[in-house]
Amino acid sequence: MKIAVTYDNGQVFQHFGKTKEFKLYTVEDGKIVSSEILGSGSAGHEALAGVLKDAEVDTLICGGLGGGAQAALAEMGIKVISGATGNTDKAVEEFLAGNLVSQGVNCDHHGEDHHHGEGHHCGHHDHNGESEEASGCGCGHHDEESCDCGDDCEGDCGGCGGGCCGGSREMSIIYEGKNAGKSVSVHYTGTLDDGSKFDSSYDRNQPLSFVAGVGMMIPGFDKVVVDMEVGESKSIHIEPADAYGEYNEKKVLVANISEVPGSENLQIGQDIMLMNDMGMRFPVTVTEKTSETVTFDGNHRLAGKALNFDITLLEVAE
Repeated sequence: MKIAVTYDNGQVFQHFGKTKEFKLYTVEDGKIVSSEILGSGSAGHEALAGVLKDAEVDTLICGGLGGGAQAALAEMGIKVISGATGNTDKAVEEFLAGNLVSQGVNCDHHGEDHHHGEGHHCGHHDHNGESEEASGCGCGHHDEESCDCGDDCEGDCGGCGGGCCGGSREMSIIYEGKNAGKSVSVHYTGTLDDGSKFDSSYDRNQPLSFVAGVGMMIPGFDKVVVDMEVGESKSIHIEPADAYGEYNEKKVLVANISEVPGSENLQIGQDIMLMNDMGMRFPVTVTEKTSETVTFDGNHRLAGKALNFDITLLEVAE
């Protein structure tokens, strides 16, 4: 098990999206066996989730956290314990002892609905129907030894309002229901229409926790959980419009290998992070490669697909 803590001079740093370092703890049999410091570069809120996934982190302990970051971390399968303060070593010990309780989303995030690479001059997408070249772009793939991973990026377009990390703020309710605005925990299994499984919290032995009804999850999932009872199970079918949207050809980029540092080592099917001209990192998948070019797909892997979920609501925090 690997735990990451937002880190600043031995203390839990209170703003997840602004943290410059994480302290990583390797845990075996409930005990800390080693620790190290991981720099975050200048990645923004959602991009930091990719940094932690690359480091094989299972659990994040932090101070303040926004909804966009929470959703990104959940999609990466990373458990979040927010609201922690004080010494990082003691925070991890308290977590391992079962004494840390997550405060959920406690940071009022601006630009929650921002999707990386959209609406910006990024050099990675097809804007206005005209393909742009990827000159100057770097890729932060999971084997970062030979790749420009974009450590000089400026951060996310989203931001955290002044003073937001000092305590909870009310979030806007998008979907009404008995659980709206409350922190919930669910177990789920997701399958495609052909029966193949694409995700399951059971496989990670870790329930998914989020604030219901505020848009942290895909709409079709959120609309159901927001009105479920604890202990209730439901099976649902979600069309693309209420899942990850329709497939968008404009999010496909064909770039010259010579213009993307490190791309010569990429493999088809590999998930990587690209950095746009504004310094933001965003995920893509390598879908094709020739001796001269590489094709990146910025669509979510489940874009254009109908999804099925079996959901059980485990807990609602009042």
